[in-house]
Amino acid sequence: MADKPARKKVTINTLMAKKKRGEPITQLAAYDYRTAVVADRLGMDILCVSDTGGMILFGHQSTVSVSFDEVMMMSQAIDRGSKYGLRMVDMPYWSFHVSKEQAIENAGRFVHEANAEVMKCEGNRHHAANIEAIVNAGVPVQGHIGITPMRMPQLGGFIAQGKTAKRAKELIDDAKAMYDAGCFSLLCEVTTHEVAEYLAETLPIPVISLGAGNRADGVHIISSDLFHLWEEHVPKHSRIYTDLIPIMEDVITRYMKDVVERDYPGPAETIHMAPEELETFAREMKWERKLEEIKSGAKKAG
Repeated sequence: MADKPARKKVTINTLMAKKKRGEPITQLAAYDYRTAVVADRLGMDILCVSDTGGMILFGHQSTVSVSFDEVMMMSQAIDRGSKYGLRMVDMPYWSFHVSKEQAIENAGRFVHEANAEVMKCEGNRHHAANIEAIVNAGVPVQGHIGITPMRMPQLGGFIAQGKTAKRAKELIDDAKAMYDAGCFSLLCEVTTHEVAEYLAETLPIPVISLGAGNRADGVHIISSDLFHLWEEHVPKHSRIYTDLIPIMEDVITRYMKDVVERDYPGPAETIHMAPEELETFAREMKWERKLEEIKSGAKKAG
């Protein structure tokens, strides 16, 4: 059997070539080292450090409260765990919204301190100017439209976007503003299938679906959704490939039982002193119980 060819580093040109060939792009929201290591060696195209990780790892109930420093910590972990996938950072709430200067500064910090290669910025046409500033500063950006968790009050909650012709047209306008700002790619989160399909057909850049059907140029999913690690809510668009919660419950229950019954650690997991060293130690420490145990063992052996 021929050896599998060595994997090449994914770049924006790689993604553009995939779009041209009609080959789907895989994008995974990852935020811990081990997930990055496994996904990267399996061939994931894009590893996106999602602010959703702040909910899974740190217990935030919304991405809005996830801090810049928390996203930075996750971004550094992904950098350590990946070699080939394109490293993307989901810029957190209020990190690029205030001004062009703030947007450039914070994007630059992710590049400088976490070795990030591209950013992801969620919003609409009103955020395009600040996104354009990041791009002009030399940091590529994936635009993010549709359900944007930072704007839930405005959108009326986690409701699919683009179900009416009017709303679909607004999303198209947002997408075109992102493209005009220089975005190299676009993520459609829980828009209707038709919105993502139209954008994939009409925009020259890769369009990625997050709950927006399978006719875009690629698909994004949150890694914890694959394993049901956010029990509080399972989005309609997510597919649980393996439910790790029952497995975790079983393992932790068995561990607790073994500890209570003094079955763990057992002989296979325990290190002992050599007999002569133990006897010397017990004498020096005047550990009478252990000395009696040694004597008793010697009598039984004799």
